[in-house]
Amino acid sequence: MTNTPINSPNGSGKPPWYRQRGKVISLIAVVLVAAGAIALVAWNELKRPDDVSNPDVPFVKTKPKQVVPKDRTINWSTFRLNPQRTGYLPVNGIHPPFKRVWKYGDQPLLEFPPIVVDGRLYFVDNDGNARALRADNGREIWHRKIADLNASTPTYARGRLYIVNLEPGHVLSMNAKNGRIIWEKPLPCRSESSPAVIRQRVYFGCENGVLYALKARNGKEVWETSVDGAIKGAPAYEDGTLFVGDYGGVVSAVRAKTGEIKWQSDSLGGSFGRAGSFYSTPAVAYGRVYLGSNDGRVYSFDKNTGELAWTYSTGDWVYSGPSVAQVPGTPPTVYIGSFDGNVYALNARSGEARWTFPMGGQVIGSLSVIGRTVYAATFDGTTTYGISAKSGRKVFEFHTGAYMPGISDGEKLYLVGYSSIHAMKPITLKQLRAERRAKEARKAARQKARKQAAQNQAGPSGQ
Repeated sequence: MTNTPINSPNGSGKPPWYRQRGKVISLIAVVLVAAGAIALVAWNELKRPDDVSNPDVPFVKTKPKQVVPKDRTINWSTFRLNPQRTGYLPVNGIHPPFKRVWKYGDQPLLEFPPIVVDGRLYFVDNDGNARALRADNGREIWHRKIADLNASTPTYARGRLYIVNLEPGHVLSMNAKNGRIIWEKPLPCRSESSPAVIRQRVYFGCENGVLYALKARNGKEVWETSVDGAIKGAPAYEDGTLFVGDYGGVVSAVRAKTGEIKWQSDSLGGSFGRAGSFYSTPAVAYGRVYLGSNDGRVYSFDKNTGELAWTYSTGDWVYSGPSVAQVPGTPPTVYIGSFDGNVYALNARSGEARWTFPMGGQVIGSLSVIGRTVYAATFDGTTTYGISAKSGRKVFEFHTGAYMPGISDGEKLYLVGYSSIHAMKPITLKQLRAERRAKEARKAARQKARKQAAQNQAGPSGQ
């Protein structure tokens, strides 16, 4: 009878493989290498994509003309000033220091800024009250309740205002002179996409993912085009093309005449394959389309092809719409805020940061560049700052703000607080010092008068 070793089930005299140290170590090594390879592939698939820099994308350098009003003011007639939505008014004379000449408000929330046309301000508050104010003194001309909830800026064209609302979802046209409603059209969705009015057509987006074109005269539909997600921002327009971002993470270029999609480009997205939704209103300049994304990036696309020129990562969501400007002494620059609490000045051609300004709180709304100053508001702390476009240094601070900081008519700066509007007129440093001395003198006189009144009330000493 043959004696088989107890640890050799096959009678070979060798231990099973799982008791052979060398084979076990080799197997473990193979498993670890395979697991590492799988993990590397998964990481590459799921990690946040790297930023893009493509210097071959065309950049068309143009210089905006300086606007110097003489006998009339400038019309800021739509959200972000112009159809390109650049938010840049290259005007002389509007710069700190300022003197406040009137205040309107402490009424309902003002999430979106007014427009100013021919000496009147027009806006809609969060509670759906449309109002017209005199630009010289802030007095109300008319008001009308048009909705329960609004988050958009009116657009002015040929004596009319065009407005979209969230609740109820509808679009309407009003007589700018007296606030009378000319036409209104219900929508199958909510809208906060401030309209663009071009050549007798009204263009805006909706939360149902549709871009609409209506006749400005009567509100009749011309066309509708579906994109990849809800449209929150206002459409930008240049050279016959509309540009919108959507909550599906896609930027679309749409022919304004027909509604045909010219091109579409995706966002890079965040880690774990998350799409980067676009809330930001695009700006069109230098042959590019610029906008921010909820994946924390700022994007630059070729406006003709949709090719991605560059991206720049901030530390958080970018709801803010970009302002694009070439202020004297600076290269073409994109100015934009982020939820990470910073305002960024990015080279418009390359996307490289020129400077970063810490706001001390989230920047949710779009910025404005007026003259040589960048105006931005922080939602936390509700403060508005003026920042030198050239150096990134703070040159102005105002005690209120929240979303969109302000607009100008070339004569005054109109700052938007959390629920108020402040008209600011530029003054010289000499005038400012004189104002401060006069204020201190008035304060001293009041204190002296109160002291004298107290002495008179007390009567002669000893009584």
